[in-house]
Amino acid sequence: MVKKQTDVCELFCYNKAKVDMLKKSLPPSDKLTKLAEIFKVLGDTTRVKILLSLSGGELCVCDIAHILGLSISAVSHQLRLLRGLGLVKYRSEGKMAFYALDNGHIIKLINEGIRHIGK
Repeated sequence: MVKKQTDVCELFCYNKAKVDMLKKSLPPSDKLTKLAEIFKVLGDTTRVKILLSLSGGELCVCDIAHILGLSISAVSHQLRLLRGLGLVKYRSEGKMAFYALDNGHIIKLINEGIRHIGK
């Protein structure tokens, strides 16, 4: 008779020292919540395209809309979400609205993801 393999432990026990050490090493809940929010935002192709476009430097909303083939309104909505998480920054010059990456870390994360999928 062949024994069926399962992907769970058949006996409940754990390594207390290892579990306690790992629990202490986890970041605080508020940081994990913010991290999860960033990954949620990156779950949208349009927002990833915006971030990648901004990796080339500051762009006005109209430039981004043309790059993506979207309306200015649609792009503005996405930029507000990215700005709310501190991923992009905004400045105005007269009647123009310009956006840039707030820091390069997010592009490193995106590029690592692209490497992971084997582009």
